[in-house]
Amino acid sequence: MQAYIFDLDGTLFDSMGVWRKIDDAFFGKRGLDCPDDYASAILPMPFEESSRYTIERFGLNETPEEVQQEWLDLAIHFYTSEVEFKPGAKDYLESLVANGAKLAVATSLPEEIMIPTLHKHDIYHIFHAICTAQDVGCGKNKPDVFILAAKKLGVMPEDCLLYDDILPAVKSAKSIGMKVCAVYDKTSAKDWGEIQKIADYTISDFLDIPL
Repeated sequence: MQAYIFDLDGTLFDSMGVWRKIDDAFFGKRGLDCPDDYASAILPMPFEESSRYTIERFGLNETPEEVQQEWLDLAIHFYTSEVEFKPGAKDYLESLVANGAKLAVATSLPEEIMIPTLHKHDIYHIFHAICTAQDVGCGKNKPDVFILAAKKLGVMPEDCLLYDDILPAVKSAKSIGMKVCAVYDKTSAKDWGEIQKIADYTISDFLDIPL
């Protein structure tokens, strides 16, 4: 396998706790509590879809653009000051690069958050392709972003190995013949049993992979 596709949140980066902080700040400002099911509900959605869902669900008198900008401002701060790699992730990426592998990012994160974060961790330059859910207009419950990543790498989906942590991504990638290594993240713990049944491989973190 010479083509590898990586999710960011909860996969390469131990970042899902940051979104809890963002949600708490966002809802706290409005005198609301963040429901327990909120994070899992918006997890596979693109940013714009998440904002529309949030406005509709909580009856907010705001535009999607206003909600997205507030999230962006909070996220850029947290991602460039607090987010760190999952254990072993950077060493694993560097080992793939050293062996001539083609690497791509496939994420639901907007570029405004993703690009500064990749630069901060000095890995932006190692990826041959960067693809977002915004590029294809749908979330990871559909395989479009993975199809785009494979196309940009110049390979067929079945010749790629995807690393991701959420069930919708695992399901949609498998539906197009892509190999999947699921990475455990506590945010998706409730789905881990089903993820293990569907994914080709599962790891608790990148220390599980021999370099």
